[in-house]
Amino acid sequence: MEQFNLCESEYRFASIVWENEPIGSGKLVKLCKQILGWKKSTTYTVLKKLCCRKILKNENTIVTSLIKQKQVQKFESEQFINKTFNGSLPQFITAFMNDKKLSKKEAEELKNLIDSYEEE
Repeated sequence: MEQFNLCESEYRFASIVWENEPIGSGKLVKLCKQILGWKKSTTYTVLKKLCCRKILKNENTIVTSLIKQKQVQKFESEQFINKTFNGSLPQFITAFMNDKKLSKKEAEELKNLIDSYEEE
């Protein structure tokens, strides 16, 4: 599971791949310079690191993901809730919602989501 633990810059880099895959490594370098302000060498260093961790794949200069964004998001959010709120989703929601208001549509969407996960 360590492979899913991305630092912020790795996540931002992987997001560029996820949004554009399959992507040629040359185009990836250009996007990283434009979006992240990275040099070519930085892009290739991070790409190599994420390929070694089997998150991305660079085959014949075409970069694709081996691990999808939703998998990383699931891992990261579970880690955060476990570490910060002792694994309690209600405590997380309470802290997150402090001073926030939901529209009727948002509240209904959340109710429907919760209902879909309720045990029978």
